[in-house]
Amino acid sequence: MANQMDNRPLSELISGLVSDITGLFRKEIDLAKTEASEKMSQAMTGVESFAAGLVFAIAAVGVLLAALVNGLAAFFTAQGMREPSADALSAVIVGVIVALLAWAMIKKGLSTLRGENLKFDRTSSSLRRDAQMIKERV
Repeated sequence: MANQMDNRPLSELISGLVSDITGLFRKEIDLAKTEASEKMSQAMTGVESFAAGLVFAIAAVGVLLAALVNGLAAFFTAQGMREPSADALSAVIVGVIVALLAWAMIKKGLSTLRGENLKFDRTSSSLRRDAQMIKERV
């Protein structure tokens, strides 16, 4: 069998090499897809639990903010302000503070999600090196 391969023309050997390399890359990509699918399935279980916890956390923050508004209103009332005015002022103060915090977090999150930050620089660089190496060997 080794003699039969030795008698093949160089173009046929190179064609076989290219075909083998192409097949290898396809198998690697299929493996990566399969592994990513399995990992995504596992991650979804964690995401579901995280989402349920997040719902409860948001509810807790709402309750705590309501308590802060009531406490601030009680403080203003104790300082001699009428109750309706104290309620309104404390709600505005807490609302503005929460809105500023939300705006800062949203701004930071959007800047992190810009397109440049989501590029696969190392992967594309590695693939270019692999392709260059294959070209040099062929």
